Amino acid sequence: MKKVRLTLVKSVIDRPRSQKDTVKALGLRRMHHSIEKDVNDQVMGMINKVSHLLKVEEL
Repeated sequence: MKKVRLTLVKSVIDRPRSQKDTVKALGLRRMHHSIEKDVNDQVMGMINKVSHLLKVEEL
């Protein structure tokens, strides 16, 4: 299964509530925090929704 590393590079301050909730659901807590996730349809949908706030690297 493919994996991606997600890093929050922009702040969620002054963003809509849905984007804040999506970032939290991905497991990102603060700026420059990185996590690794398995790729599936649900995760890709969340990544696409907040892609302007994230740095995405394929592993």
